[in-house]
Amino acid sequence: MIVECPRCESKVDAEERGAVDFDFEIHGFPGKAVLLECPVCHDPLFGFTELIETGFGGPQWAVVDRKWPVPDNEIDYAIPEIAKLALVEAKLCFKARAYNACAVMCGRTIEGVCKHHNSSIKTLASGLKKLNENGVIDNRIYQWGEALRKHRNLGAHATTEQISKEDAKDLLDFSIAICDYVFVLNEKFQRFQERQQKA
Repeated sequence: MIVECPRCESKVDAEERGAVDFDFEIHGFPGKAVLLECPVCHDPLFGFTELIETGFGGPQWAVVDRKWPVPDNEIDYAIPEIAKLALVEAKLCFKARAYNACAVMCGRTIEGVCKHHNSSIKTLASGLKKLNENGVIDNRIYQWGEALRKHRNLGAHATTEQISKEDAKDLLDFSIAICDYVFVLNEKFQRFQERQQKA
């Protein structure tokens, strides 16, 4: 079955190691959840596929919609557009091995977080400081943001220094974690507290 392997960074014809069929009456189409093994790196992959009519020798299984490892383009709906658009571009830059550009877009993502909370913010440094002072982010997240800010500046200006793949991946992970912390987890905790108060 064809699926994208994130380690190999390409689509592979993976070997099926297990499957559970969908109930056609419930889902409205024949499909299955599949556990796959990449034939190149042997990593496990999990996703969903459906039977489609191709017109060439009968129905065939579609390309697997990978769910684990989580695809690069999946970003929580709770993250606002001003941060989400830059985060999508940061992921695309990393995938394209444009690590300086990835660092710049990670910085832009956090600028979006700052501007979402205060549109008058002029610099990333002042925005991070304000988020910290207002309790939107704690000291640890503030330190992550500062690391992002410094590397964003390194990636954005003409120097001979380069952002390594490892640093770019860490910066991308920090950006995702900050967005999840500010927009996803805070919202979930607020809903949790509201339920507890009602109970």
